[in-house]
Amino acid sequence: MSNSIGTLFSVTSIGESHGKCVGVVVDGCPAGLKLDLAALAAEMARRRPGTSSVSTSRNEDDAVEILSGVHEGHTTGAPILMLTWNRDQDSSKYDALRDTPRPGHADYPVRIRYGGFDDYRGGGRASGRVTAGFVMAGAIAKQLLAMVGVEVHAYTCAIGGVEAPEPSGDWVEAAEASIVRCPDDAASTDMIKVIEEAKSADDRVGGEVKCIATGLPIGVGQPVFDTIEGDVAKALFAVPAVKAIEFGAGWRLAEMRGSEANDPYEIRGGNILTSSNNSGGILGGLTTGAPIVVRVAFKPTPSIAHPQKTVDLASGTDAEIRVTGRHDPCIVPRAVPVVEAMVALVLTDQILRRGLIPQVLGEKR
Repeated sequence: MSNSIGTLFSVTSIGESHGKCVGVVVDGCPAGLKLDLAALAAEMARRRPGTSSVSTSRNEDDAVEILSGVHEGHTTGAPILMLTWNRDQDSSKYDALRDTPRPGHADYPVRIRYGGFDDYRGGGRASGRVTAGFVMAGAIAKQLLAMVGVEVHAYTCAIGGVEAPEPSGDWVEAAEASIVRCPDDAASTDMIKVIEEAKSADDRVGGEVKCIATGLPIGVGQPVFDTIEGDVAKALFAVPAVKAIEFGAGWRLAEMRGSEANDPYEIRGGNILTSSNNSGGILGGLTTGAPIVVRVAFKPTPSIAHPQKTVDLASGTDAEIRVTGRHDPCIVPRAVPVVEAMVALVLTDQILRRGLIPQVLGEKR
């Protein structure tokens, strides 16, 4: 089993969807960080369920308790244990599904892997509920990144076949003003319509999130195996429902010639920069100084009330199920802060490994 990620900034995920709590242990956070609890709460509120018509009706407050690693408002350098209690889980639907694995969910492979001892309620460890812990860790990572001028922001760029145009101006605030976290008003309206149509038909839709990290120094990364894109991809694939990731121009690079794909260098304002960013801010596993651009595809939430074919593991016969309960008609809007968190914690780990953030931040007087 592997529930941890990171080398110097190590993050260990804990909890299950319908267990007592979900959370995270962050080990390796430098001592002396004045923790902004309001910023932590704000990040959790962005991921919190039950806040709009396009999310699940499960109503968790997602208030974070910090049980260790913080004293007098500052990190101590010891492991930071953070959790939020599960208070609104409804496990009544899952006993009837215990022996009939839900199509599109991890029920069957998880049951085989752990011999049936897993907590199957709500998907257990394979549920999107565990990403609450990811956001906790990401909130700390973002505060560390701010010390070196790095920012990480994401937005919904596609849902159910509706594609948003490239944003311009202050798109971060515009994205947060939309319940689907899309900065384009017209696309946002169409996305909401697509989600509501699927919801009314007892169906679900997927989509894509684009994340952009700016302010990165040149040369951050650990080739050849701990590359920036390798570590970011690994972290993002730990998020349930993620099925594809691309950096920069991604798949389109396969259709280009070198003369189109290469990012030419030029001197601007005394700095060496690229005039394009098809590489997505990464070459040879190292940051180029250009923004890291990563696009993440999410499959539709697999819990649907339509009749679906499955098997009854107890009787060894074919079966049919309808999955009812409280589920997101589209997970993408709530996944935006999760994507940001995973990118932020990887960049924090890599920047610490590069020695750009000290292990002790200042001196207490």
